Amino acid sequence: MSYQEKKSIVSIVTGLVILIAYFVYTYTKYQAGVVIEGDLKFWAGAMLLFIAIGVVATIIIQILFHILLSVSIAIKAKANNKECDDKEIEKSIELEMVSDEMDKLIELKSNVIGFGVAGVGFVLGLIALVLDYSVAVMLNVMFASFSIGSILEGITQLYFYRKGINHG
Repeated sequence: MSYQEKKSIVSIVTGLVILIAYFVYTYTKYQAGVVIEGDLKFWAGAMLLFIAIGVVATIIIQILFHILLSVSIAIKAKANNKECDDKEIEKSIELEMVSDEMDKLIELKSNVIGFGVAGVGFVLGLIALVLDYSVAVMLNVMFASFSIGSILEGITQLYFYRKGINHG
C-alpha cells in the first residue's frame, strides 16, 4: 500500500470519528433535554467545538502518522540492508513520500467530488429553511455535508489510487 493510500485511510478514519462524535454528542444532549432545537447558540457552539477538535485531531494524527511511517520505513531499510546509514534511510523515506503528477491529478479529481458534496449540502440546507425547517436543521445539514464531502474526498482518492485515474 502506497504512502498516499495510507494517508487517505488515516484522513477517512479521522473524519468519520469526528463526525460520529459530533452526532453522538449533540444527539445525547438533545435527547436529555439539555438543549432545544431552536437554541442556535448551542448548535453553533457545538459545531465550532467539533471543528476545532477536528483541526487539532487531524494535525496531531497526521504528525503521528508521518512519524510512525518514517520509523517503519527506517526499520524495513535496516532489516533489508544492515549496513545502510542514516542518509540512505532519509533518502528512502523521502522517496516513499514523494508526490508526482498522478497524485496531483487524483487530488484535483477528489477535491471536485468533496466540494461538490459540500455545495449540494449547502443548497439542501437552504432548501430546508425554505421548507420551514428550523435553522438548527439547516446548520446540521451543512455541517454534515461538509464533513461527508471531506470523507468522500478521501474515499475517492483511495479509489483512484487502487483503480487508476482512467478507470475512475
